[in-house]
Amino acid sequence: MSDPRPAPMNPLPALIFSSRWLQLPLYLGLIVAQGVYVFLFGKELWHLIHRAPSLGEQEIMLIVLGLIDVVMISNLLVMVIVGGYETFVSRLNLQGHPDQPEWLSHVNASVLKVKLAMAIIGISSIHLLKTFIAAGALNGLPFCTSEQIAEMKAQMAITSAQCTQMTSDGVMWQTIIHCVFILSAIGIAYTDRLMSAASAKTHKDAHAH
Repeated sequence: MSDPRPAPMNPLPALIFSSRWLQLPLYLGLIVAQGVYVFLFGKELWHLIHRAPSLGEQEIMLIVLGLIDVVMISNLLVMVIVGGYETFVSRLNLQGHPDQPEWLSHVNASVLKVKLAMAIIGISSIHLLKTFIAAGALNGLPFCTSEQIAEMKAQMAITSAQCTQMTSDGVMWQTIIHCVFILSAIGIAYTDRLMSAASAKTHKDAHAH
């Protein structure tokens, strides 16, 4: 009967392998960042409820899109914290847990990259939609000065009739960057598919011999 215990590692490989725990403070820091986003979401939700009677439809839509943006960034944080810890630090041993994420059962570095790329595209889409909604105010408005921007933030202003924080070139470049994100995600997914197919073929050939 073979001994199920793993063979002892040499000191240097053991030290190198144990260095993965240096990532632990990074994931704990992301948990703190998650708490900050929860606070930000609550603050923005309170502003929406408190100022709802005086806001127009477009302003409410922009605030709601901002809330959705916070939620999607929070989802990205969860994927990085849970998936990254499971992949690069230590097993979470969630098998059989009723709240185990479906994607965590087959997560690896490639799957995590694809999911993160899709999450980034989703976040970029929300930002681009907010830009398109607010872009109607570009015609004939000067660009906001730093003092005007500071005053708008102090007053929690969503839009301003005197100036704009966007330019036509800025909108164009944001659209181009979003398209680059999409192409990058497609490239990552295609590369992962090729690698998976090659790995499956190698595994099949090994069994055949």
